[in-house]
Amino acid sequence: MKPTTPPTSADVQQRLIAQYTEIAQLAGALAHEIKNPLSTIRLNMELLAEDLDEAETPAQRRALKRIDTVQRECGRLQSLLDDFLNFAKVRRLNLKPTDLNRELQETLEFFAPEAASGGVEVVRYFDADLSTVQLDREAFRGALLNLLLNAKQAMPGGGQIVVRTTTVGDRAVLQLIDNGCGIDDHTAAHMFEAFYSTKPGGSGLGLPTAAKVIEAHGGMIQVQSDVGQGTQFTVELPATPRLGRSVRDAEPPIDACDDATPQDADDSDR
Repeated sequence: MKPTTPPTSADVQQRLIAQYTEIAQLAGALAHEIKNPLSTIRLNMELLAEDLDEAETPAQRRALKRIDTVQRECGRLQSLLDDFLNFAKVRRLNLKPTDLNRELQETLEFFAPEAASGGVEVVRYFDADLSTVQLDREAFRGALLNLLLNAKQAMPGGGQIVVRTTTVGDRAVLQLIDNGCGIDDHTAAHMFEAFYSTKPGGSGLGLPTAAKVIEAHGGMIQVQSDVGQGTQFTVELPATPRLGRSVRDAEPPIDACDDATPQDADDSDR
């Protein structure tokens, strides 16, 4: 008998990727199957609510309240399924050399009306000599918005978010610092785990999804926090080796004091 060749680390990694892909596809298919009857339930609840819109008897009014409860729970399940599908899907990133400062600037412009609505000031400290990084801009922007929204939600009475970039060795580093309520050590240790949430009604998938996107870029995310003082998220991304003039150098520099343009942003949870 010929001796069996032990699997290499690349073989093991490939097998794990294949297993993850299969599980993600099965989970996605199951979530889609749940969404179909859920949509039917929501539609029928809407029709029943229309029939009882002018409820006159006590029994009809009680029925209308119960319909409203079912509608709210259906909406919560729909939101949870959407978050789960986003978390479970297999990500094939379209990586391109990107000026991280410029990407941050555009994302902050999009986030500006959300910040203004909560009385949050955004302060930028961008490293003018920041290294270029490889980004899937759409995926990374979604992760970044999630972190910004979490920072805003940690400051219900308003506050400040500091966005800072710098280069450390061969890594481009992004720091998001808020002066909100902070989080305890137990929450910090579990906040990137799927379905862990301290927010009532939260899916617990926002931060885990953001972490998955950052890790898929070859990066890492860390959190430091003091209760009552604030929280700092640190994102590190591999820098693109500089071979003469970089993509970033071909574009005008970002002014750290540029004003943001009002737009809109989605909600997330811590």
